Parts: sequence; C-alpha cells; structure tokens
Amino acid sequence: MAEDAKDGHRLIIADDHPLFRGALREAVLGHDATTTIEDVGTFDDLTRRLEEDSDFDLVLLDLTMPGARGFSGLVYLRAQYAALPVLVVSGNEDPMVIRRCLELGASGFMPKTMDTSCMRKAIARVLAGDTFTPPDIELNMQADAESEDIIARLGTLTPQQVRVLMMLTEGRLNKQIAYELSVSEATVKAHVSAILQKLGVESRTQAVIAVSKVDTTLWSQQPA
Repeated sequence: MAEDAKDGHRLIIADDHPLFRGALREAVLGHDATTTIEDVGTFDDLTRRLEEDSDFDLVLLDLTMPGARGFSGLVYLRAQYAALPVLVVSGNEDPMVIRRCLELGASGFMPKTMDTSCMRKAIARVLAGDTFTPPDIELNMQADAESEDIIARLGTLTPQQVRVLMMLTEGRLNKQIAYELSVSEATVKAHVSAILQKLGVESRTQAVIAVSKVDTTLWSQQPA
C-alpha cells in the first residue's frame, strides 16, 4: 500500500474543534505543502461548501459535530457524493463504531488519539485509494442482524431522504423541515412516506428508533 500521496490534493476538514482542525492541517501540510485545505466547524457549513464545489479529494469528517447526529452525516455524504472519499475522525475507538463507519461507506477511520505522523500516513493511504483502520483494533466481531438490516436499508435512501430523516431524528415537524429545505410540506410528507417504506417501519417514531439502534454504541460513550 502506498504511504505517500501525490501533490496538489484538495481536502476539507469538518470538525467543530479548531485545535483539532489545526492538528489535521499540520498532519497534511507537513507532508505536502502544495495540498489545499479548507475547514468547517458544522455539518451545515460542510454541505453548503460541497454544494458550491464538491471537487475535493477527501473529506475528513468528525462524527459528532453540530448538524449531524451519530452516523447521519456519513450516511448523507455517501448518498449525495458517492465518489467523494470520507475519512472519519473520532474520539470514539469502539470497534463496532469503526466497523459501522466502514459498512456505511467510509474509506477509513482515524482515531483522534493518533499522533501527527500516524495521521499523515493514514490520510496519505486513503488519498492513494486504500482503506485505513487502526492496526491494533479487532474489527471481526459479530454484529447483530437487526443493525445490519437497518444499515442496508439506510443505503437505499436518496440524499434528500437522508436529510429529512436527519431532521426527523432532531424532532422537527414537517413544516420546519419544509422551511429548512425550501420545499412544500407535501414534498416533505412524500419523503417521509418513502423513508418509512424503505426502513420497513410504520411511523416517524419507529423510524427514529430504528436509526437510534444503529447509533447506540456511538452515543453511549459520548466521544469528544
């Protein structure tokens, strides 16, 4: 596997901690000063930036940042920008969290506890087209069938349906969702109906519960 990346990459860092964004910048620029790096502190800022220009080589995504709960941000990015690699960065090193990130389409998982040199190698490996996971973490544990089924069903949602589902998990009403997405309430209702059908549930509450089952491990530890 290649440990070095070619010059001239474009990266975007999505993390709500300025100090950690600085550490990631150091990890990348210490290897290649020609790389262009942008950073945002909320998931909404990330989506707005990608709507303007999605021609990036890699997104470095914090799972726990304003605007995204649990794995919802990752699910949205994989649905909306399937060709854009996402390297998850998180303070939660639970093997099940890492495994689920990979199952949901992440190109790798990088713990925030890694030193700058190791971060540099991890980023370079993903930019080279490989997958990176922490070498000292066992990922072959047995996952429960229910969560596996929910993950597979989440993968069938369209990008807009993912955004609506994210807002449902935040407790927003159809009227609020319609305003946020600049669509009609009828459109939101249609999206909700499609979401329920794809997730195999009968109500908004059941949809939120289904998603929470996938997120349980992540949120039980409240990572930094």
